[in-house]
Amino acid sequence: MSNIELTAVSNQLTIDNSTFPAVILNSENLTTVAQCEQWISAHKAELESILSDAGALLFRGFPVDSAETFDAFSAAFDYPNFTYQESLSNAVRINFTERVFTANEAPKDVEIYLHHEMAQTPIFPSKLFFFCQSAADEGGATPLCRSDWLFTELAKQAPQLAQDFADKGLKYRTIMPAADDAQSGQGRSWKSTLSVDTVEAGEAKLKELGYSWNWLEDGSLEAITPVLPAVLKLDNGKQVFFNQLIAAYMGWKGVRENPSHAITFGDGSEITKEGLELVNSLSAQFTFDLEWQDSDVAIVDNYTAMHGRRPYSGDRKRQVLVALAAA
Repeated sequence: MSNIELTAVSNQLTIDNSTFPAVILNSENLTTVAQCEQWISAHKAELESILSDAGALLFRGFPVDSAETFDAFSAAFDYPNFTYQESLSNAVRINFTERVFTANEAPKDVEIYLHHEMAQTPIFPSKLFFFCQSAADEGGATPLCRSDWLFTELAKQAPQLAQDFADKGLKYRTIMPAADDAQSGQGRSWKSTLSVDTVEAGEAKLKELGYSWNWLEDGSLEAITPVLPAVLKLDNGKQVFFNQLIAAYMGWKGVRENPSHAITFGDGSEITKEGLELVNSLSAQFTFDLEWQDSDVAIVDNYTAMHGRRPYSGDRKRQVLVALAAA
């Protein structure tokens, strides 16, 4: 029998007796991070079971109010740390601690579309911790989408397309600028992304990871991934739509006008625009917008749920911090 009481919030989704996301209030009135650490340790198996079923878990009303307290709260789960420095993400971030960094430094009017974290690279985390230090005046929700539900529906409506995704995988083409560009959602330079200082070291890293590449006249780097999964089969038997397809199609510059320039099936064949539109439209059925409150902490299973960022406005800066757990 569960010792943790889950609560309901508006617009939660329920399919096949699974509620998304799961929500836990601070009903035990924990007042310090040390108490939270003890509570997490005592209930870790149950919390992991809830997360496995729900795909995302929101903690509301807990005493987390800074990067340092968030670091301690997330570390209490005792997952291996996945530093942003070792990732191949090309989003610009700012680190507060070794574990904790900003969600994205893109301007507040830029939407970050649904994606699995770093699924456009060969190296990705298993879980994401989010912490809302400061909610925006308006907007700024984090949309969360259940990728297993999405793939099940895609297989019903377009079985051949779903099978092609599962069988062929995907390749992505990205441009890494010569210098960091904080005005872009993909503004991390190739030196920062690859954690190198020279062209030679960058090429060696790309070769090791199975990329092909071209250097452009302005010093930026065009990188083409090896074949990466579009669909994963998890240990529980579920198939999930694990990729960055929606984010690439909807958010990457010029991709909606010419999708095959940035994303193709793993064999190089084209994904039809109709197929891309279908995937994007289906995602809305399985998406919950997490409207942040100050001190909220959420864990997202990176294999089961996609996430994004809605635009926001107002004088109050939206400040959501992130920590990652290694696969």
